Amino acid sequence: MKRLVSPALAAACLAAASLAPLPAHALFGDDEARKAIVDLRGKFEAFQKENAAQMDGKANQKSVLDLANQNEQLRQEVARLRGQLEVLSNELANAQQRQKDFYVDLDNRLRKLEPQRVTFDGKEISVDPAEQKSYDAALASFNGGDYKAASVALADFVRRFPQSGYAANAQYLLGNSFYALRDYRNAMVAQQAVVKNFPDHAKAPDALLNIATCQLELKDRAATKKTLESLVAKYPEAPAAKTAKERLAILK
Repeated sequence: MKRLVSPALAAACLAAASLAPLPAHALFGDDEARKAIVDLRGKFEAFQKENAAQMDGKANQKSVLDLANQNEQLRQEVARLRGQLEVLSNELANAQQRQKDFYVDLDNRLRKLEPQRVTFDGKEISVDPAEQKSYDAALASFNGGDYKAASVALADFVRRFPQSGYAANAQYLLGNSFYALRDYRNAMVAQQAVVKNFPDHAKAPDALLNIATCQLELKDRAATKKTLESLVAKYPEAPAAKTAKERLAILK
């Protein structure tokens, strides 16, 4: 089987053969032989240069192709990393927002548990959330006319929060709830607690007046008169004192 010889290889062999010494019986003279050899050498050198240039060109093309492939791979890697970075950025933003929402919610919860400053009966008092809730519920029952529920809620309030800024008013309303239920004895006990525990409170004169009213309901005129006189003596400038004087005039 015959092997194919590339043109470049054939040319190289031909050029090499041409460089061999010519026999003595060559058709050319010495000058012509030298000229032919020089010519062949020139062609061979030109062939070598051309072949080297072609090889360099192919090498350059391969290098360019490799660089293009590497560039494409880098571009794809950059795109992938950018995608990951975007996902991580979104996750971080979401995490930061969740953390912010958590702290806002926690702050709101803590605020609900912290005592609040409120103004009541002309004074600023500190009230914690449980205290406020309990008082509001009892007051709602009283204002709604459910004196039975109000008496239970108000009694529970003064037991749980004896130092509350609402305590004096709650004790006074407790006495009024019992009075509305015609429970005059418990009404007097509740109002006496107002006078004893909160003598400087604005409700103290009214509590004494209510005690006198309960005593009158129980047909105890002597005790009623004594309570009214005590009211006038202790709180002469109170509006309740004026009412007490009017009732004393009737009792004489």
